[in-house]
Amino acid sequence: MIVGTCLIEVHIFESNSLKEKRHVIKSLVGRLQSRFNISIAEVDKFESWNSSIIGFSCVSNTTNHVQSTISNVIKFVDGDNRLEIISQNIEIF
Repeated sequence: MIVGTCLIEVHIFESNSLKEKRHVIKSLVGRLQSRFNISIAEVDKFESWNSSIIGFSCVSNTTNHVQSTISNVIKFVDGDNRLEIISQNIEIF
């Protein structure tokens, strides 16, 4: 069993309140969860109105599948014009 985890720090554009930030993050998390079948949640920077840290994980039989899934999730997040990826930390066990 191979487990892949990733933390993504994002900066949210045009977010002027926690309510706007939560709307963007909740929308993104829901789309990623349904599209890629991953476990995902906002894990830090809950009180910051323009940044967030999202963590997700996936499990598979092969390392290639885990790497591919993580790469596809990062590309999907990077393609969202409402936010920008500041940093990412990937670990595969």
